[in-house]
Amino acid sequence: MSQSHPAGTSGQTATLGDLAGQLSQQISTLVRDELRLAQAELTAKGKRAGIGAGLFGAAGVIAAYAVGALIAAAILALAGPVADWLAALIVGIVLLAAAGVAALVGKSAVSKAAPMAPTEAMAGVKKDVNAIKPGRS
Repeated sequence: MSQSHPAGTSGQTATLGDLAGQLSQQISTLVRDELRLAQAELTAKGKRAGIGAGLFGAAGVIAAYAVGALIAAAILALAGPVADWLAALIVGIVLLAAAGVAALVGKSAVSKAAPMAPTEAMAGVKKDVNAIKPGRS
């Protein structure tokens, strides 16, 4: 008459230490596999983001040339009623004023974004660590 044993025990009862060791090994393997998966996913997303960023860069260069052409058109349009140098001066002053406004708005937005540390994520990690520590809840 043969005894039936759970798979992998070979007739021996696993000790608590053996089970803890197996659990530790399985958790370690799981974490490594998850990290590999995350790395592969981020690599694929990074490639797509790089292509997108390149296309945005190309669009920016083309837009810069278009803005230059529009500025030249504005100068030429003003050059009819006023002197050429005055037309260029007027357009230049308007552009500097627009740049100043954009700089002030940008400075305000950057000030509101500070501090750059991910404070909400850090608080969440601290909460998780405290929940895991023995004797704390």
